[in-house]
Amino acid sequence: MSALAAWAPHANDVVASFRLPGDLGDAEPRTASMTRTDGGWWTGPDVPAGTDYAFTVDGNGPFPDPRSPWQPHGVHGFSRTFDPQAFEWTDAEWAGLDARGAVTYELHIGTFTPQGTLDAMVGRQLRDLARRGIQMIELMPVAAYPGTRGWGYDGVSLFAVHEAYGGPAALQRFVDAAHAEGLAVCLDVVYNHLGPDGNYLAQYGPYFTDAHHTPWGWAVNLDQPDAEGMRGFILDNARRWFEDFHIDALRLDAVHALVDDSDRHILAELSDAAADLAASLGRPLSLVAESDLNQPSMVTPVADGGLGMTAQWADDVHHALHAYLTGERHGYYVDFGSIEVLDKAYRDVFVHDGGLSTFRGEYWGAPVPDDMDRRRFVVCASNHDQVGNRAIGDRPSSRLSPGAQATSLAMILLSPFTPMLFMGEEYGETRPFMFFTDHAEPLGSAVSEGRMSEFAGHGWEELYGGDVRVPDPQDRDTFLRSKLGAGIAAAGATQRAIEEWFAAVMAQRPRTLASGAWERHPVGVSEAAPRQLTMTGPVTIHANLSDAPMTVAGEPVATFGTVDAADGTMTLAPDAVALVALEETA
Repeated sequence: MSALAAWAPHANDVVASFRLPGDLGDAEPRTASMTRTDGGWWTGPDVPAGTDYAFTVDGNGPFPDPRSPWQPHGVHGFSRTFDPQAFEWTDAEWAGLDARGAVTYELHIGTFTPQGTLDAMVGRQLRDLARRGIQMIELMPVAAYPGTRGWGYDGVSLFAVHEAYGGPAALQRFVDAAHAEGLAVCLDVVYNHLGPDGNYLAQYGPYFTDAHHTPWGWAVNLDQPDAEGMRGFILDNARRWFEDFHIDALRLDAVHALVDDSDRHILAELSDAAADLAASLGRPLSLVAESDLNQPSMVTPVADGGLGMTAQWADDVHHALHAYLTGERHGYYVDFGSIEVLDKAYRDVFVHDGGLSTFRGEYWGAPVPDDMDRRRFVVCASNHDQVGNRAIGDRPSSRLSPGAQATSLAMILLSPFTPMLFMGEEYGETRPFMFFTDHAEPLGSAVSEGRMSEFAGHGWEELYGGDVRVPDPQDRDTFLRSKLGAGIAAAGATQRAIEEWFAAVMAQRPRTLASGAWERHPVGVSEAAPRQLTMTGPVTIHANLSDAPMTVAGEPVATFGTVDAADGTMTLAPDAVALVALEETA
């Protein structure tokens, strides 16, 4: 049994409507007046797990609970109570895993398997990822959102687990099974905004403010009167995932949109709360920020004046590598693509570290200290943003040569940073990952029209060599076409070669983890000739992306394509890659 509760600091009356588990589904709900308590909270009757309920605030409603743990009837329906203690965990021996340095695998639940559920990944899918050397699975958002299909960044019930994925009990089963396979779980959470459809928080109190604005409209209220409501909402949400679902890390979406002018930034407060909880639980808990600010203070400890995030995404490394390999220079790739910029990204993390950003039209960022742990920066060659926000959701693997794909994998996995892969990248999946939604009208049509106009005039026709038909996000076929293919079992020769190369690269990764390895073998990226690339490090990468042979010194420990080696010299044919080990295995 647990008491129903709601935060509504300025309400004069709050009434709970509820149906107990034994009540008929079409029966008139029971009602009970709530009692005002301290801090703007209202409390109601004790009800058992499985009770459907909603709140009426000053005669308006009934509305779902802002902290609903379960929304089985959709985002507009009654909430349902859930007992997180009912699940029998088997992960008592799980010691946890720090996100820094962990090989991370980002996936979307709805498109990773044909069934599109959490339970469908338990078993062979998890074992296969663990066998490949993946250490942490990063789930795109699971918070309840409108419809049955979507990316999840328009979630509106942030404490609930999307019903189409299996609901809250399925997430507990998934995390427990992942831990049994030695896999940590990172959950993508969105605290900077809520979606427009099914968002009832403003009906309860000042969760939002018009004192600040974000790309999604009003900002969450972190520094105006009654800000304790939203601040507590965020802190308690994070605790819920860590405690009730045994999540190991949270990826925080677009934290630059968390506008907070208070004396203590919400991220610093969240960092301290996570550290206290980690000490209590006896396992590491990580916070990984997505930030566009290019500020090392994001991952500087709170005690040293920073915001205390465990790690942050480093988009400049992605942009530098992607633009170099593909030749793309449109949009935010305008300052990227040269070998010099690629070298700077690998040496300094931020390309824009105080200098002019042409795309932004202003000076941007700050330098990363030389002694800052590079594992605090998560890098990738693909992720949901960089693939799904392209006009047709095409992956680099659908455009790059096999050798360029092999180069990309090696430069991410053998870098000094924390590597992240996007689902299917380990075998060169070529099916697209597109933007898809399932909104009711009229929002659905508005989203479709907005998507079409967003990509008009962005130069996509020139990039793709002809007319571009932007997929309609509301069309169910857009979602179905975004599901992974049959995987490596049905792959062609190129994908099988990519999978074998991935395994070979992963076998060399321990050399990059040896103590002091990057001090003995500093990172650097150079060209002996145009498109003949070398990345130095504990494992040196030679990649011939030119049309002429490339001759270098060394004995390869792994090769992709045609590489002739004899007497300490290698000749790489076009589209070939070779790895040379300079460091002993850790």
